[in-house]
Amino acid sequence: MIGIIGAIAFFAGMLLAIIGGGVSRENGTIVLILVIMGIIIGLFNITGREMIPFLVAAIALVVVGIAARPFSPLDDVIDGLGRVLNGMVAYIAVLMTPAAIINAVRVVWSLAQPGD
Repeated sequence: MIGIIGAIAFFAGMLLAIIGGGVSRENGTIVLILVIMGIIIGLFNITGREMIPFLVAAIALVVVGIAARPFSPLDDVIDGLGRVLNGMVAYIAVLMTPAAIINAVRVVWSLAQPGD
C-alpha cells in the first residue's frame, strides 16, 4: 500500500510538473504541492537498492533544472518553447529535490553506522 502511495505521488508530481511548467511558472502553490509529493516519493518510493542510482539521476535533474536554462535557444526558433521546456524541467527539479535530500541523508546515515 505504501509503495502505491509513492508511485501515485511520483506520477501525479511528474504530471503536475509538466503541466505546471507549460502553464504557470514560479507558482507558489504548485511548488508547495511538488515539494510535498517529493517528500512522499523520498520516504516511500525509493528502496535501499535504488538509492545511489536515484541520487545520481536526481542530482542531474536538479542541476539542469535549477542552474541552467538549456532550452532557452529554442525561443529563437519557436517563441516561448524554450521558456515552457525550462519551466517543466525546473518543476521536475523541485519535485526531485526533497526526495534526493531524504535519500542522501539515508545514505549518509547508513555510511555513518558502525558495522562490518
